Amino acid sequence: MEYLDERFPHPPLLPVYPVARAQSRLMMYRIAKDWCSLVDAILADPDGKKSAAMKKEFKESLIATAPIFAEKPFFMSEEFTIVDCCVAAILWRLPVLGIELTEPAAKPILRYMDSVFARDSFKESLSEVEAEMRH
Repeated sequence: MEYLDERFPHPPLLPVYPVARAQSRLMMYRIAKDWCSLVDAILADPDGKKSAAMKKEFKESLIATAPIFAEKPFFMSEEFTIVDCCVAAILWRLPVLGIELTEPAAKPILRYMDSVFARDSFKESLSEVEAEMRH
């Protein structure tokens, strides 16, 4: 994604300021480490013994971040960034993962999802398989 941002820089997905760019990279690293590892493990063995515990851990982690989703229109930003690309791809797959966010505390995440999933650019980025995940 960073290559595409550098190759096609308008509009930029990474912030132009070095500190903000570093913060975005740190967030992407944390998302990959904390959430993507759980998503990969759940998808590898969705009905396995450890899967239920991983689903619970992932859901709790998401709900714990709900206040972050409430602060700004995008993930820790006033503008759509490369971090939103990472987060949205994970949130889109929640039904496939068997995770439902029904708790009142999850409302900011659900609002964020509605907003990002409604973007034309997001819809156009979905493959046929991905588009079917929510229908």
